[in-house]
Amino acid sequence: MFRTTRHLKFPEEVVLTFVYLSLLSGQSFLGVKEMIRSREIQSAAQRLRRIEGRHNPLVKEVRQAFAHAERTAQGDCAIEGLRIVEEAIRSGLHFRAVLFRESAHTLAQRLLPQIGSHVETLLLPDRVFDGAVPSESPQGVAALVKLREFSIADVLERLQVGPVIVVVGLQDPGNLGTLLRSAEAFGSAGVILGEGTVSPINSKVIRASAGSIFRLPIVVEKKAGALDELAAKLRKESVRLIATSSHKGTPSDQVNLAGPCAVFIGSEGAGLPKNIMAQVDELVAIPHTPQVESLNAGVAGSIVLYEAARQRRQHSTINEH
Repeated sequence: MFRTTRHLKFPEEVVLTFVYLSLLSGQSFLGVKEMIRSREIQSAAQRLRRIEGRHNPLVKEVRQAFAHAERTAQGDCAIEGLRIVEEAIRSGLHFRAVLFRESAHTLAQRLLPQIGSHVETLLLPDRVFDGAVPSESPQGVAALVKLREFSIADVLERLQVGPVIVVVGLQDPGNLGTLLRSAEAFGSAGVILGEGTVSPINSKVIRASAGSIFRLPIVVEKKAGALDELAAKLRKESVRLIATSSHKGTPSDQVNLAGPCAVFIGSEGAGLPKNIMAQVDELVAIPHTPQVESLNAGVAGSIVLYEAARQRRQHSTINEH
C-alpha cells in the first residue's frame, strides 16, 4: 500500500496520477512527487545553454536593450526579476529568450516548466549576468519578451472601462509605473504617452508597474503635434478633456468622471503645456492640506482613477435600482 499525508492537497487529476504511478512503481505519494521533481530539475538543466563571455550576441542585445530602454531590432523588450518574469508568463507574453545567473540557477527549475521549449535559455556566470542587467542587486533572471501593441483606436474602443490617461512630460519612471499599475487596478481605457515622457520599457517603469504594463493598452505618441491631433480625435468621440492641477480646479469628487473622459497628467514640477491646458474642458484638483505644496503625478493620477472607479460603481448601483 502507499502512504499519504494530510498536509498535502492536490487537484483530483494529480492525485489520480500519483496513485497510478505509485501502483506502478511501488513508491509512496511523496516518492512519486520527488521522482517527478527530480525529472523537472534534470529537464531544466538540460535546456540551459552555458555562455561564458559578455560578447555573446544575445547577451549584448539584452544589455543594449536595458541600457537604452528601447526594443531590440526584433521588437523585443528586456525585463528582469523573478516577479516581473512570472507576471510576463501569467500575462501570456511571447518569450524569445530567458537568461539565468549561475548562482541563481535554481530559478530555472521554477520557471522553465512554465516556458515553451522553443524559447532559448542561457546560463551566465554571475559577472556576465550582472553586467547585462541594470539592477544593483540582480535576482538572477532576465528575459526578452514581445509586448502587445495597441493603437489609439484600440483605446477608444475601451472607453466603457474607464478614463483614458494621457501623460505628458513625466520623466520619473517610478511615477509612470505607479500610474500604469493604478490604471489597471481601477480601470482605464488605456494610457497614452506624449512627448517628454520616460520610455514605458524603462526597467524601473516595468518594475513599478508590477506587470500591469504587460496587460494595459499603452500607446506612445511623441511626435510634434501628436497631442493636438489626439485632442481632436477625443472630441470627435465626445470624450471630455480633463486636466489635473495642483491648486486650481474643481475638487475631484465633484467632477463627472463616470462618463467618457480623458485625464491629462503632467509632471509635478512643470505641469502640462499651455497648448494642452487651453484645450481642456475642466480642471480637476485634489484637495489636500496647505502644508503640502503638491502631489506627485503617480499619486495624483491614482486618486483620480480611484474616484472615477467609485463614480462608475455608484452610477451602476443607481441604474440597477
